[in-house]
Amino acid sequence: MTDEDEERADALFHALSDRTRRDIMRRVLAGEHSVSVLAAKYDMSFAAVQKHVAVLERAGLLVKRRSGREQLASGDVSAVRAVSDLLTDLEQVWRGRVARIDELIETETPSKD
Repeated sequence: MTDEDEERADALFHALSDRTRRDIMRRVLAGEHSVSVLAAKYDMSFAAVQKHVAVLERAGLLVKRRSGREQLASGDVSAVRAVSDLLTDLEQVWRGRVARIDELIETETPSKD
């Protein structure tokens, strides 16, 4: 991975490390929501929800647009796929390591014949 890819992965995983942000992502992936409607769902200030939305937006996981006085947020499915691809890559690395460990155990373990 390049440094840029690593920074992107850091931003994605940081954004998804918070329970509230993951919940916001579930909502905006289901459909576009105004930030004020999103904020009403949480027991926190509007400003706090705005900050969570901003973290998700900086990570590229959601997109905001203005409609009159409202800010509307929608999830970016391609960014979520990028997270999935990163996790799949990591899974392949670990599967390879586990397979090598299994091979080492087999060659080190005396046969019981």
